[in-house]
Amino acid sequence: MSDKMFCYQCQETAGGKACSVSGVCGKKPEVAKAQDLLIYVTKGLCAVTTQLRAENKIVKVRINRLVTLNLFTTITNANFDREKIIERVQKTLIAKKRLLAEVDDKKTLPTAALYSGADVEIGVLATADEDIRSLRELITYGLKGMAAYLYHANALNFDDEKISAFMQSTLAKLLDDSLNGDELTALVLETGRVGVAVMALLDKANTETYGNPEISKVKLGVGKNPAILVSGHDLRDLEQLLEQTEGTGVDVYTHGEMLPAHYYPKLKKYPHLVGNYGNAWQMQTTEFEKFNGALLLTTNCLVPPKESYRDRIFTTGAVGYPACKRIEEVDGKKDFTELIRLAKKLPAPTELETGEIVGGFAHEQVFALADKVVEAVKSGAIRKFVVMAGCDGRHKARQYYADFAKALPKDTVILTAGCAKYKYLKLELGDIGGIPRVLDAGQCNDSYSLALIALKLKEVFGLDDVNKLPIAYVIAWYEQKAVLVLLALLYLGVKNIHLGPTLPAFLSPNVAKVLVENFGISGITNVDNDLKDWIG
Repeated sequence: MSDKMFCYQCQETAGGKACSVSGVCGKKPEVAKAQDLLIYVTKGLCAVTTQLRAENKIVKVRINRLVTLNLFTTITNANFDREKIIERVQKTLIAKKRLLAEVDDKKTLPTAALYSGADVEIGVLATADEDIRSLRELITYGLKGMAAYLYHANALNFDDEKISAFMQSTLAKLLDDSLNGDELTALVLETGRVGVAVMALLDKANTETYGNPEISKVKLGVGKNPAILVSGHDLRDLEQLLEQTEGTGVDVYTHGEMLPAHYYPKLKKYPHLVGNYGNAWQMQTTEFEKFNGALLLTTNCLVPPKESYRDRIFTTGAVGYPACKRIEEVDGKKDFTELIRLAKKLPAPTELETGEIVGGFAHEQVFALADKVVEAVKSGAIRKFVVMAGCDGRHKARQYYADFAKALPKDTVILTAGCAKYKYLKLELGDIGGIPRVLDAGQCNDSYSLALIALKLKEVFGLDDVNKLPIAYVIAWYEQKAVLVLLALLYLGVKNIHLGPTLPAFLSPNVAKVLVENFGISGITNVDNDLKDWIG
C-alpha cells in the first residue's frame, strides 16, 4: 500500500473518500497503523474466545472488558497516543497467548489467532473485494459503537455476557473469507439487533443509577469560582469528580455531550454542578482556551489540543493524547486530586453566553406527556415529529441542520439526542400548547429513548407499522456510535432515514444500493426541497 494510512470511518474523511496522508481528525499515520494493529489482534483474541465458548469454557469478564476498551480506543477522536495503543496491543497478545493454552481444538483458528508480531497486511484494504470490505467495515464500525455503549454500562456495573459474546464472535467472523455478501448483510442486521440490546442496557444502567431524566433548565452563564470543565460522555467519571470537588470551592461545568448530566436527579443535586459551557466537540479549540480552568476529557470527542491550553487537559478511559496528563482507574475508582489542585490555581471561566436551555425529555418524561402529545396530534396542533439526532461536526454543510430546524413549520416538533442538537437547541423555536418544539432526550448514548418514544407513539395510535407514524428521520452522523444507532433503527424496521451531511465513504455503491432499495436510506439535498419532500 503506497498510502501512508487508510481510514474512512468518520463523516469528515478526506475528500469524502479516505484519509491517506493524515487524518482530518488529527490522527497521524503511525497512530492509524497502531489502531489497525489493535483491531487485528483483537479479532485474533476474539477468534480464541469464540472457540473457548464453543468448547463450553468460561471467558472471564476482564477479557470481555479488554475487548470492549480496545474497540472504544479506536473510535474517532478518542485516542491519539500511539504508545498507549501499542500497550493495548501487547496486553491483548499476552491475553491471547494465555487463552490459546486453554483451547482444545486449534485446527480451525484463523491466522490472526496465532499472530505474535509478524509482518502481515492488516489494514482495511487487506480485504480486496470492495463490497465485502464495505460490509466488513460497516459491521466493524457498528461494533465500535456497541463497545462505547457497553463500556459506559460496565462503568456502572451493568453487564451482559451475551453482548460480549456477540461482539467477539462477530469480530472473529470478519476474519472468515468464506462469508459472502448475503451472510455479511445478515450480520449487519444482527449487529443492529444487538445494538438495541446494548442501548437498552445502558439506558437501564443510567436510569437505575442516577434516576430517570427530568425536565430541567440548565444555566449557560458562568460564576466567579475556579472551575473544571468536563467533556465526553462518561457519567460515572463526572459523578466521582462531583464527589471529590464537593466543598472545595471549585465549580464543575459540562461541555458537549456531558450537557444531559444536568437532567439526572442524582447528579443535578450537586449545587456546584453549575451549568453548561460552550457547544459541541468541534468548538473545543476556541472554548477550552476561554474556559481558563482545568479540563477533563472522559471519552471521545477530543480535538488535538492547542499548546496554549494543553497543560490544563487531563484524559481518562478510552481517550488519550501524548502531551496530556492521564488519570487511570485503580480498584474501580479515579483520583482527581491533581486535576482539582490545578483548577484551584486557575482563573474563573470567561463568559461565552448567558441564559438557559431546557432538556430532559427522555422516554419517561415524554411518556408522561403522552396524553397531551396525542391530543395535540389529533387536533392538528402537531402535524409531524422530526427526529434530528446524531452528531455535530466541522463540516460547513452541517449548517443545513440549523437552517432546516429554523425553516420547519411551527406545527412540527423536533426529537433529538446527541451533539447535533447544538445546531438548534439554543434557537427560540417556541412551543405547541406548552410542549417545547425541541425535545432533547440527552446524549447520543440516549438515542434509545427516541426509539422507545416512536414505539410508544405507534402503540397509542394503534398502528401496525412504525413507518405509518407522522415522523421524519433526519440523522446527522459523524462517528461510529451513530453508525450503530443507524443499524439499530434499521433492525427496528424504521425506513426512509435521511442521512447526512454526506453518506458514509465506507459504503460501496452496491452496498449503498441495497440500503436504498431495502430501507429507503437517502442523503440530504437542500432545505427547501427536503422540506417539501419530507414534511409537505
